[in-house]
Amino acid sequence: MNSNVKPATGKLGILVVGNGAVATTFMTGVLMARKGLGKPIGSMTQYDKMRVGKGDEKKYLKYGEVVSLATLDDIVFGCWDVYPQNAYQSAVYAEVLKREDIDPVRDELEQIVPMKAAFDKNYAKRLDGDNVKDCKTRWEMVEALREDIRSFKAEKKCDRIVVLWAASTEIYVPVEEKYHYKLADLEAAMKADERLYVAPSMCYAYAALIEGCPFVMGAPNTTVDIPAMWELAEKTQMPIAGKDFKTGQTLVKSGFAPIIGTRCLALDGWFSTNILGNRDGLVLDEPQNFRTKEVSKLSTLETILKEDEQPELYTNYYHKVRINYYPPRNDNKESWDNIDIRGWMGYPMQIKINFLCRDSILAAPVCLDLCLLIDLTARAGRFGIQRFLSFFLKSPMHDYTKGEEAVNHLYRQHTMLKNAIREMGGYEADEEID
Repeated sequence: MNSNVKPATGKLGILVVGNGAVATTFMTGVLMARKGLGKPIGSMTQYDKMRVGKGDEKKYLKYGEVVSLATLDDIVFGCWDVYPQNAYQSAVYAEVLKREDIDPVRDELEQIVPMKAAFDKNYAKRLDGDNVKDCKTRWEMVEALREDIRSFKAEKKCDRIVVLWAASTEIYVPVEEKYHYKLADLEAAMKADERLYVAPSMCYAYAALIEGCPFVMGAPNTTVDIPAMWELAEKTQMPIAGKDFKTGQTLVKSGFAPIIGTRCLALDGWFSTNILGNRDGLVLDEPQNFRTKEVSKLSTLETILKEDEQPELYTNYYHKVRINYYPPRNDNKESWDNIDIRGWMGYPMQIKINFLCRDSILAAPVCLDLCLLIDLTARAGRFGIQRFLSFFLKSPMHDYTKGEEAVNHLYRQHTMLKNAIREMGGYEADEEID
């Protein structure tokens, strides 16, 4: 098969914004896996197989056999964080992994020391670190971050860099046409230091794209989900993806809602609540930060169980999402879903789902897959929003200015993912999405 993808030669630098529970679990897992001491379970790029070809030509291959992917040995980590502790100290502090699963790679983790973060306390009031850049304007933030990326790339002799946001959820930034629709307006706002409209995360994304690095938004922040950033991605010919890692409750919702829809059962209400106690929970305890998360979690159901397609089944159902900060649980979050449905002749039934999950254990393989796959798309010359990565994301990006609707249906997302990889591998994208 003919593939026009440039091969994954040399080192892939992964620069993570954030050095907390998710970031350190991701880094530690990769370092342990390449020593043969841990298994990257949950990673599609490491385990999933897909069909290519049909009939006599049919075979099932791992992603790395279909396309050229960077290997775990190729990866070099760096990060930014508001706290100065190295990745080893931070991994121990996070209490996600046991010491015996961290100590074998202690030396490597200790060498991952966070660069000073581009930070504005107004965007995450519960965080109090002092490892912060002294920038007078948002534009200065951009310039400082660009310098960080260039220095890291040169120092670590990386061929390519991917920038991944695995930091906290910022306060909600509504999309404003005056600042967010045109690249020139966004740049002007950065230079004028319009702090209410330009979040620090936008500075990271801008710096990454200008420096020729794909950018992944792993929180529900508005960051790259604005036309100005889409314009920048086109201009720099860089891929972007977001937003918010799909790990626990939304993964269940995007996989379970299709059961209700496929079986033509009616929905009266879906109540989702969570408890978690890590740094994410602390930040989300602030109402303005929770608002950002709520918008991303609420969008899932409405695009799967659609009123306009089945008005008798899906009109006016009640959908509620709650997140509660509960320190004793730390990273071991728990979600409850109560689903009220109706069946034959309108008789009511209920479904209860109780998911006791580990946030960072579910997020780490998603981080790996997103980084490897967005690096692949950059080498394939694809740029702009990468819709096929919606499988990994809670609130998939889409062009809302043109009325486009996000695909949240897990099985359609899986088909989109496989089709894109087939295409980049020089095979036919031969699975249809109804």
